[in-house]
Amino acid sequence: MSASTIFSGAFCRKDRIVQSVAKKTGYFVVTDDDIVRKASELSGIADKKIKRAFSDKVSVFNKFTHENERSIAHLRLATALTLTGDNLLIDGFSGLLVSRDVQHVLRVCLIAEIKNRLPLAIEAEGLIEKDALALIHREDAQCAAWVNSLFKIKDPWDSSLYDIVVPTDKMSLDEVADLIYNNLNRDIIQPTRTSQKAAQDFLLAARVGVALADEGHAVDVDARDGSVTITIHSNVLMLKRLEEELKSAALKIEGVSSVETRIGKGFYQTDIYRKYDFETPSKVLLVDDEREFVQTLSERLLIRDVGSAVAYDGESALNLINEDEPEVMILDLKMPGIDGIQVLEEVKASHPDIEVIILTGHGTEEDQARCMTLGAFAYLRKPIDIELLSETLKKANEKIREKQALKGC
Repeated sequence: MSASTIFSGAFCRKDRIVQSVAKKTGYFVVTDDDIVRKASELSGIADKKIKRAFSDKVSVFNKFTHENERSIAHLRLATALTLTGDNLLIDGFSGLLVSRDVQHVLRVCLIAEIKNRLPLAIEAEGLIEKDALALIHREDAQCAAWVNSLFKIKDPWDSSLYDIVVPTDKMSLDEVADLIYNNLNRDIIQPTRTSQKAAQDFLLAARVGVALADEGHAVDVDARDGSVTITIHSNVLMLKRLEEELKSAALKIEGVSSVETRIGKGFYQTDIYRKYDFETPSKVLLVDDEREFVQTLSERLLIRDVGSAVAYDGESALNLINEDEPEVMILDLKMPGIDGIQVLEEVKASHPDIEVIILTGHGTEEDQARCMTLGAFAYLRKPIDIELLSETLKKANEKIREKQALKGC
């Protein structure tokens, strides 16, 4: 049987349309929450972290961790596995992950003019017009970010991405449901040997993508009849070594008969390819008001494949923690405003799994004793030996991984 994906702008009556189409067709509705749940089970990554891939906010640590790319790889696999079922209606962002080569999937986009969505938003959310308009723009921006991340297309309603784009403000609910139902029954949407083979290729590519993502790689993967093509988009210093590593990992996946690599459009840009190293923490937050020192420290850590973000005061650090939870914090004690001990207290109260390394040039023995009592992982003094700091970071990472293993993360 054919399947359908439905992607929609905010407040375009999507939920009622999906329900109506499901009732007409008898199709089983699969939501983004269903796909996220399956992706979480496959990966061991928390639901909320995977769901963040749909958001227009990418973690400041992502260029080091590839967390967004890893989440998308597992979402793609979860979608591909779901697509092996029959009579499906995939509702939401996940449907855009389905390969365009799978011809028995009808791709539907629901959209309407903002002026016609505004009353629906006001009624549904109980907002004044200004706030309702802001909400529509915010949710549409999230749609745009998702589409751009997948296809490098800025318009999320671009007709090239869909089989039909439906103006829901120009048609009744029944008319929209009938339009989708009638298109689902067209011969061109029915499964063929070719389209079913394309679905198998989509699943194989997704399996390879996850295997590479789980080894720390951020690449694109395509598959046809067991032949896999891996595209490298970022510049890499030792291309041949990387190609061999990618090929070796891909060939371990059942169903892969051959592997070739190619260079993508972004290869000759300045961005450098970085494999995520699971042995060292790549979500390190440096907190110090000495800007030159902390920038130099960040660069020296990067040479050792340790990715970091920087905050210059305690308040900024606490705000960043709430948005992008780091694994390790390297924290100075003497800062204007909220000092290091206050930051340590708040971090350990709200995010106890973050390991905090105190790095100070002004602390006393009393400060050291208090910091360790509050839960600091280590207390180091400036000037710091970078090798000692690197070794301390690795030990902190080992503790983090041990705690994650005990929790089953």
